Amino acid sequence: MTALFALATSLLWGLADFGGGLLTRRAPAMTVVVVSQSVAVLVLGPIVLATGGWSERGPQLWFAVAAGVVGPVAMLSFYKALALGPMGVVSPLGSLGVAVPVGVGLVLGERPGVLQFAGIAVAVAGVVLAGGPELRGAAVQRRAVALTLVAAVGFGAVMSLIAEASSTLTGLFLALFVQRVANVLVGGTALFVSVRRGTAALPEDGGLRLIGRALPALAFVGLADVAANGTYSLAAHAGPVTVAAVLASLYPVITAVAARGLLKERLRAVQAAGAGLALVGTLLLATG
Repeated sequence: MTALFALATSLLWGLADFGGGLLTRRAPAMTVVVVSQSVAVLVLGPIVLATGGWSERGPQLWFAVAAGVVGPVAMLSFYKALALGPMGVVSPLGSLGVAVPVGVGLVLGERPGVLQFAGIAVAVAGVVLAGGPELRGAAVQRRAVALTLVAAVGFGAVMSLIAEASSTLTGLFLALFVQRVANVLVGGTALFVSVRRGTAALPEDGGLRLIGRALPALAFVGLADVAANGTYSLAAHAGPVTVAAVLASLYPVITAVAARGLLKERLRAVQAAGAGLALVGTLLLATG
């Protein structure tokens, strides 16, 4: 079940990143983050009420709060990077954050088998190669890389925190809700401050009407992201965190494939080879 939940996570995150990257090419990144996460709050609230999640209490919810504080910083950095550079290049670099939960798992005493260690190495190498890499060139590319590395550390921290935020299914719904509320509060505060400093909160072309037309896409991004956090938490509880984290971090392959199919971004030979290595690593992890 660990592999199944983790692979579902990679699919959901890959599609959410693709949608978020597209939206930030038309609207400010912080607005995309705040609106998409607000939709997730509105959907999760009734679910928490219906499932009795409000009865769940405990210090573990502070992990959800921490994940909610870190999340907007990571998402904003990542969406800005996706808007600057080719998605097939930026997204794999973002997956380097897998080092955080893998490191936590090793510190906590997890010891993957030989095949799983090999799978981790092959999968991570494949994910990085799936993006190019194209690090030479203009300052815009260097800025995209810097933003992506900030996002990577943040994503890794969120993965580690959300895995500790609940121990039951109803508790998971509450943890995800708390995380999203924190996302909106932190993101909303940052958006307010940026507006006070003169930064536009709405697109220059279309304004509020464009946000309204993009609401279904924004909802998809927010709900896919929250669902990915949920399936990752289930994966981390079902098996070794080291395995769950690596399999969940295959999402850049999904983003690259979506960019290839919908945006006609051409995959170079090294990217295709990287996707193949990621698949081999996945098989080693699943069978090891």
